[in-house]
Amino acid sequence: MSSILLSPLTVGSIEIKNRMAVAAMVTDYCDQDGMPTEQYIAYHEARAAGGFGLIVTEDYAVDPQGRGFWCAGLWKDEQIAPHRELTERVHAAGAKIFAQIYHCGRQTSSALIGAQPVSASALPCPVMGEVPRPLTVDEIATIVGQFGDTARRAKEAGFDGVEVHGAHGYLIAQFMSPYSNKRTDEYGGPLAHRLRFPLEIVASIRATCGDDFPVSFRISADELVIGGRELAETLAICRRLEAAGVDMLHISAGTYESAWAIVPPLYVKQAWIADFAAAVKKVVSIPVQVVGRIKDPEIAEAVLQAGQADLISLARASLADPDFARKVAEDRADEIRPCIGCNQGCITILFGNQPIRCLVNPSLGFEAADEVRPAAVTKKVLVVGGGPAGLEAARGARLAGHEVHLHERLDHLGGKFLVGAIPPGKGELASYVTWLGEELRRLGVSITLGSEVAADLVALEPDVVVYAAGSKHLRPAIPGIDGANVVEACDVLTGDATTGTRVVVAGGGMIGSETALYLATLGRQVTIVDQLPGVALEENLARRYFLLQELDRHGVQQVVEATITALAEGTVEIEQHGAALSLPCDTVVLALGMSPEDEWLDKVRAIADVRVIGDAAEPSDALRASREGFVCGLSL
Repeated sequence: MSSILLSPLTVGSIEIKNRMAVAAMVTDYCDQDGMPTEQYIAYHEARAAGGFGLIVTEDYAVDPQGRGFWCAGLWKDEQIAPHRELTERVHAAGAKIFAQIYHCGRQTSSALIGAQPVSASALPCPVMGEVPRPLTVDEIATIVGQFGDTARRAKEAGFDGVEVHGAHGYLIAQFMSPYSNKRTDEYGGPLAHRLRFPLEIVASIRATCGDDFPVSFRISADELVIGGRELAETLAICRRLEAAGVDMLHISAGTYESAWAIVPPLYVKQAWIADFAAAVKKVVSIPVQVVGRIKDPEIAEAVLQAGQADLISLARASLADPDFARKVAEDRADEIRPCIGCNQGCITILFGNQPIRCLVNPSLGFEAADEVRPAAVTKKVLVVGGGPAGLEAARGARLAGHEVHLHERLDHLGGKFLVGAIPPGKGELASYVTWLGEELRRLGVSITLGSEVAADLVALEPDVVVYAAGSKHLRPAIPGIDGANVVEACDVLTGDATTGTRVVVAGGGMIGSETALYLATLGRQVTIVDQLPGVALEENLARRYFLLQELDRHGVQQVVEATITALAEGTVEIEQHGAALSLPCDTVVLALGMSPEDEWLDKVRAIADVRVIGDAAEPSDALRASREGFVCGLSL
């Protein structure tokens, strides 16, 4: 398919076999002492075996008090030997591997590191909130030496190079930016002073590792915060870094305050940082790597063909499909499992210091478990329901060797998950459903659409039924809830229900908020009513950031900390802070939560061995449903 994506690239003294790299992503797969676990090693090994030319590990802290997560570390010599197994297995699988090395500075918490965070100045990170202690000149020199020592340990552990993390608002970025550096000594003030810390780090690495050990430098081209670094300074910095001996530049964007830019959700356009990288390429002669919502090989190739970058970081795309690069090389790009930019498993749970997962790839983090094994007894399996839980159950069951029949009541796959693709900015969700349907057909799963379960069950005589019929809207006992002017959110999104001009959406969770935005884009006057102090509170922070912006832009009113007491023709009666209020409306849209769709469950249980999964068991999110379905299918 590609003339550049599959071509080699020389970085310093090494050659990378293609232009596809796995970017650094914190996994929380290491232990609390920064040691690699089998889970961590197998995760990287799978992506090396999947054809990627370069693997860049997650942040390797140069000091245990420089960690923002339970991430890996090379701050002591005892960590060298266990990491050597990682590099040996990645090399055996055919990839090069760099250790990303960093100090998080103020972007951590004392609860995690057991001490007050440090930074260039005593300015708190707006997200983390703690006031850091400004580093003394002697302490700066110590950390500079720690970077050099960490790079030396990486070299001794068999890494092919290091990536110095100077992006995303971590300590090096804190020194480079007037946003966070208010010093007046030799490490603050003009750009030349703010660059002293990173340039001393590069020099320290060269002194400990020599000139033949590749050094990459990751940098935010624009911090996207008031008073932060912008592209003009970045271009000047990149020229200085090249002159200091850096072999490659990795272009990213953002800080924790603009965290949407670090791991942009599906609302952000694909390859959005490529223009920044192109500007950097014009002022340096070393290779330029770029990240930022690049998940399609055609787009990756176009970025390379346009001369915007030399190496493509496929970050979350490599979580979604570890075999991405191999499928490109084998001309099977149409089989790549797509990242949908949901951020549920790779970011939301990570910030709870939990190991990452992936909605579209339920095997992420379980590479070491060797989960897919032939079943001892082949069974005839009927899967009822074509949402993520049912589709993944069918996939898992077929991979285990069972005869699988999937029946869906509607005339299409996807269930409520596909309805979620309808609101503005959510269209990528449909690509996961498309991939699952095509993958099941490739595996030989029988799919029947528009099929009611009762008749199917008798005719098929299955050995086991996986009941994944999904969920339905809750209809609490509110006076007037059965009125003609009351409709359900999912019916509005699918076009099975229409609304008048003035709409009150009852419920401000994800479904209610996104339905409200959808209606507002159609010109409706929309008000959301919810008992909680805000709307879409369960959403990932980055996704909520964009959703709230769009709700405001389209004039959606938000009435929070309010309880609906009655629904009537033309009005919604509410109580807010002890006061009774009436909201005029033509249509009420219900989005007050979901309950299991169990209409056929008792009949099914009377005939067959049944496993109830997904929302049919307990309404939750698709991250849980996909993993639960896949494990269920493998276990039959």
